[in-house]
Amino acid sequence: MKFELFKTFWGFDGGPREAAPMVRAAGFDGIEAPVPAGAAAREAFAHALAEERLEFIAEITTAGSYVPERSATPADHLRDFEEKIVWGKPLEPRFFNVMAGCDAWPAATQVDFFARAVEIAAKHDVICSFETHRGRSFFNPWITRDVVRAVPELKLTCDFSHWVSVCERLLDGEWDTILALAPHAHHVHGRVGYPQGPQVPHPAAPEYAGCLASHQRIWEALWAAQIDKGYTTTTMTPEFGPDGYLHTLPFTNAPVADLWEINTWMGREERRHFAVFLAGREARADSQAAPQTESKIEPQHA
Repeated sequence: MKFELFKTFWGFDGGPREAAPMVRAAGFDGIEAPVPAGAAAREAFAHALAEERLEFIAEITTAGSYVPERSATPADHLRDFEEKIVWGKPLEPRFFNVMAGCDAWPAATQVDFFARAVEIAAKHDVICSFETHRGRSFFNPWITRDVVRAVPELKLTCDFSHWVSVCERLLDGEWDTILALAPHAHHVHGRVGYPQGPQVPHPAAPEYAGCLASHQRIWEALWAAQIDKGYTTTTMTPEFGPDGYLHTLPFTNAPVADLWEINTWMGREERRHFAVFLAGREARADSQAAPQTESKIEPQHA
């Protein structure tokens, strides 16, 4: 299975042309970004993608930005969802990463909403992967598990840093739920959370080594499930970002680290980590497949 990395446009002010040198320098494969709303801007965006030869994951947020409008109804979300698919499909994205729904809806509403969302994606013949995100329907492990049980066609973008923050603990104690959701994992957002927040100051910092290791154990479970399902490529977007996620110094608001350096470090680390994971898996498979030789006892001669 191949491992491909995508540059997030969250907190990035440029377009595909400005991103392309950064993507190539970091050894990434493409970008993950919203589709522009205007027709002329979409056309320019599409030309830039083609000329720069960038792979593209299209991002959709329904009824608002990352946090939904609280007054928006499920019907509002579905209309917005379908409209943005129509905008984005001509750009031929690999798939749509979708932040959808609202955390305040009752469980039955969640199930009905995602059943309808799956139908809309099928109608337009596109792949949609729904993100685990605070403020949205999939803001915690258990509602996500319950909706997926009811709508088994769902694909997930797994950003479990949100869940670490919501649950105020690392997720190793929720392993049964992680394994139940792993077969639905389509895409991974590579951000490391800690029990009091969705983003550690820097994933390389030794004081957060336990948090990094916990997320990496989960990502291995997701990769294993993808291999078992026949995936030939797994995708990850390192998604450390601004907007209160990035830690800053009091009084000056100076950032404690550079976001692109953090995301490139995360990308390098996970490319290394994935190679180690894959080599270990292959070694175990070879060991299990090796024929067992019988020990022979030589006859004793007087």
